Amino acid sequence: MTAPVHGAPRRRVARPPVARGWAARLRPAVVVALVVLVMGVPLWLVVVTAGKSQGEALSPDLSLPSRWQLWDNLAQVWEQGEVPKAFLGSVLVVAPSVALVLAFGSMASWILARRATRLNAVLYALAISGIVLPPAVVTIVLLLRQLGLAGSPVGMIGVYVGIYLSTVIFFVTGFVRTVPLSLEEAARMDGAGPVRVFFSVILPLLRPVLATATILICLYVWNDVFYAFFVIGGRLDTLPLNLFQVANAGLYLNNWHLIFAYIILMSLPLLVVLAVAQRKIISGITGGAVK
Repeated sequence: MTAPVHGAPRRRVARPPVARGWAARLRPAVVVALVVLVMGVPLWLVVVTAGKSQGEALSPDLSLPSRWQLWDNLAQVWEQGEVPKAFLGSVLVVAPSVALVLAFGSMASWILARRATRLNAVLYALAISGIVLPPAVVTIVLLLRQLGLAGSPVGMIGVYVGIYLSTVIFFVTGFVRTVPLSLEEAARMDGAGPVRVFFSVILPLLRPVLATATILICLYVWNDVFYAFFVIGGRLDTLPLNLFQVANAGLYLNNWHLIFAYIILMSLPLLVVLAVAQRKIISGITGGAVK
């Protein structure tokens, strides 16, 4: 039997830090609390205020209404606020804008991802610079006047496509780089041209990232009132622009219950789009933007 060597350092058993263990346990609770605070409280404020009477909603707070009038307020806003007309205007602007920006952005991203040249690298940098560089409103309005598109839905659609094209290119380019090049080569060997390769091979694989881009672009365009006010203000009503106009005209003056009811009606289409595309949002973000 070997005698223990005197003076040899003893091995210490590693124990998990108590602080880290408590931090790991508290982290989910902290995240849930932050989500409730940041998202739940404003949502609750909108719903309870939209369900109150005019007198109770003069000072919006988190208290419950004495008697729920949510459906009555929604019906009143639907009839008096010209919501159907504004909804049609929003659809006429949002649907073509989203379709065009996704089509042009995905095609440009495919070229930028597959052709690794210095020129394409510069073009890619210029394309995504639109994310951080805001466009000049005065220049846009003057350019639309020169083109004869000021005050028209076509001009508004062109503005949205130009503004949010950089967002689509940023998401889709990274996703295209993860698609194996052998798929395109196999299609070319079968006699497919560039157009058929894109629409038959590349575009079906872009569904997750395009779903993510669709949510973002719909959110931006649907809630926009700034550019719509300067480009089509007074000629075509969208939902945010109509809410701004009726509130500014005094129709909803001190009627916070009607304003919040209008916000609920305006948000419902976005909730439907989010519910349809929610499964592909996370995969689109992790597959494209972080690569």
